[in-house]
Amino acid sequence: MDWDKLRIFHAVADAGSLTHAGEALHLSQSAVSRQIRALEESLNTTLFHRHARGLILTEQGELLFDATSSMNKRLETAAARIRDSEDEVFGELRVTTTTGFGSLWLAPRLGKLYERYPDLKIELMLEERVLDLPMREADVAIRMKEPSQADLIRRRLMNIRMRLYASPDYLAAAGTPTSVEDLASHRLVSQSPTAPQVSAGATLVQWLLSNDIRSTLAVNNYYGVLQAVLCNLGIGVLPDYLTEDFPNIVRVLPEVESSEVPVFLAYPEELRQSKRVAAFRDFVLEEIISYRRQQSDGAAI
Repeated sequence: MDWDKLRIFHAVADAGSLTHAGEALHLSQSAVSRQIRALEESLNTTLFHRHARGLILTEQGELLFDATSSMNKRLETAAARIRDSEDEVFGELRVTTTTGFGSLWLAPRLGKLYERYPDLKIELMLEERVLDLPMREADVAIRMKEPSQADLIRRRLMNIRMRLYASPDYLAAAGTPTSVEDLASHRLVSQSPTAPQVSAGATLVQWLLSNDIRSTLAVNNYYGVLQAVLCNLGIGVLPDYLTEDFPNIVRVLPEVESSEVPVFLAYPEELRQSKRVAAFRDFVLEEIISYRRQQSDGAAI
């Protein structure tokens, strides 16, 4: 098949429009249309259904789009590896992690990485959905469980637990609970048990709610839970990695905590030699070592 026609087909399928694909490719709509028509004739099949709202792939078009998507990802990988053959660390790096960890732990530390590599361009993709690294939806992932995808290099970073925290002002006004039963007179701030989250956190929240708690506030990520705690709205279920950057929040009911949650860093095997990935990996490991040291020092006091 003609590679140029496949490139144009992929752009049209991705955009769902001849006009938008033409703009992206810097071609006229008629030129794009001629190439698609020629590709359909060479394959003796129809690749798109045409209607007033745009173009929809036929079953045969879906098959071809799957193939061109895979080809496109491989070409991106090859280009990234070629760029990484240089000595300098520069270019784009797509990092995915959860909203809570990315916004509360990782993002505040990225300034140190930019100081070291000012030409690095990071796209931070914060979501609970697990992106497909081998298909290059992202370059590096930090996740709260061991990745199950094949062909990944993975490194266990640390273990975290979900615990109960409140602000000093809230506790001064509402009192400090001394037992789980005392939580009935407080407001519990947490992620909803049905929201995407690590199972250990959901299990802890479900158990706490079984104690007939009178008032609750459910937020769909830990950033929102933390802000509610800092604004004196109640006692929050939060990951313990926050205590380094928010030392003023107070742990409540120290005997109450979730089971351990492993934190893994992972990236595709094909990016093993990537200098951008290595720079980010080494930076995160340095920050984890510093975090662990502070945790140990705090426990020893």
